[in-house]
Amino acid sequence: MQSLLFLLAMRTGIFAEERFLGRLLDHWGVDGEEFVRGKLPHLLVVAAIAFVLMRLLRLITFHMNRAAERNSATPAHTAQVKTVAGVVRTTGLAIIWVIAGLQILDTLGVNLAPLLASAGIAGIALGLAAQNIVKDVLNGILILIEDQFNVGDTVRLAGLSGVVEAMTLRKTTVRDADGTLYIVPNSQITTVANLSVGYSVATVNVSVDFSANPDQVLELLKGIAMEIRTSEEFREAFIADPQILGVDAIKGSELIFPVVFKTLATKQYAPVREFRRRVRLALEENHLLPGDPNRVFNTFMDTAASGRGGSTTEAAQGADPTLLKPQDGNPFSGQ
Repeated sequence: MQSLLFLLAMRTGIFAEERFLGRLLDHWGVDGEEFVRGKLPHLLVVAAIAFVLMRLLRLITFHMNRAAERNSATPAHTAQVKTVAGVVRTTGLAIIWVIAGLQILDTLGVNLAPLLASAGIAGIALGLAAQNIVKDVLNGILILIEDQFNVGDTVRLAGLSGVVEAMTLRKTTVRDADGTLYIVPNSQITTVANLSVGYSVATVNVSVDFSANPDQVLELLKGIAMEIRTSEEFREAFIADPQILGVDAIKGSELIFPVVFKTLATKQYAPVREFRRRVRLALEENHLLPGDPNRVFNTFMDTAASGRGGSTTEAAQGADPTLLKPQDGNPFSGQ
């Protein structure tokens, strides 16, 4: 009743039908009626379709990720599916918003021809001025198609190392070991080193003093490496037995013994650390000196020519090499 009285009051005075504000009010009423009857349903339909498409897109990408987590045979395939799902969701949402916006503007009576023509000209100008963005997108598409890396992979790219946290068609987000987050444009990625594909190989160079028996050292290193290979903690990480390659080099009084570990991708760090710890303890237990390029090796040569007796030589031969001190002269020339 109060609303009816208000409407009747609005039609008197300056809002009377023959007055300017009255005619304006009549036109507004007609326009509002046409909008509610003709345009509002169309706007509601466009908004509903856009909402349903966005929800459907999110649902599809969500189920893609869940299916990859449940059914993928390898973590690499799971990461690949998650990367593609993220890019599809971002690109799809952008397309839906653009199309829905154009439909809403057209329904509201906005002439789209000048807008589209201006957008075309602006697109050409932006394409010329922002060539790097185009390169970013094209390179991002190639990275996805060629499956160069995925979210969760450990990579080296554009001079940076770290784990890929996110990826779009324009940029790749990498976090390094100290927590720093890097945003890398895809156009800057020219060479990719993916450390998470296939397997990893780590070589540990064990340096032992020249006085050590090489055969004894080889047996010792082989035993330590095989103990780690068969341990409960590390057996799942290995894909092959460790290789002890023998004496690889002699540097001064050092003997270099390379030990090669072949493990699953990025799983080599823990076995290598444990191997180094056990080697340190084994060298001490077996009275073996670690290699030192500045240490002079005592050959225990017969020094009778220098006026020393045989008993001195025998005493030197029976001495513990771990307790010997470096000589000041050349042990081979006697000078």
